Amino acid sequence: MKNFWNTIVEHDKKTVLILTVVIVGLVTLLSFIPPYQGELPNWVRQLPLLNATLNSFTFIFLLLALVSILKRNITLHQRFIYAAFTTTTFFLLSYVTYHFLAESTTFGGTGLIAGVYYFILITHIILAAVIVPLALMSFFSGYKDERPRHKKWVRWTMPLWLYVSLTGVLIYILVSPYY
Repeated sequence: MKNFWNTIVEHDKKTVLILTVVIVGLVTLLSFIPPYQGELPNWVRQLPLLNATLNSFTFIFLLLALVSILKRNITLHQRFIYAAFTTTTFFLLSYVTYHFLAESTTFGGTGLIAGVYYFILITHIILAAVIVPLALMSFFSGYKDERPRHKKWVRWTMPLWLYVSLTGVLIYILVSPYY
């Protein structure tokens, strides 16, 4: 297993490209697949709440990783980054499962709140696609202890990933009355 991981890390640019195309492509493809017809099981209806919870944990882990590295505690920083990637991976699996089975929920608000919601939603969607390669490049450069390269990547990755994880929770809060 260690040789497999080392091979992936050694070829990080190719790995990042492949993972980005697969992840963003899969999520985009879900927009074109018709939803499951019939009554959804209760566990599927609970997935948006799970997604918001996982996004909340990702946000917290990222903040703690940031505080840890500012205090020069590299080991703790790494552990929180691993935790953030873990919750993000579970989020992605849950998100794909839900959107494969369920129809997207339409926001029912009007007026100013609708404008705020759609601004948050659109920026969230765009930056969620952008964050995939940024997070992966940041991870690989950090894992290989290429600090100057890592710092260049995380300068953009950290604030954008924090924004994406926080707005994911906000979107859930705003749209949850319409589920």
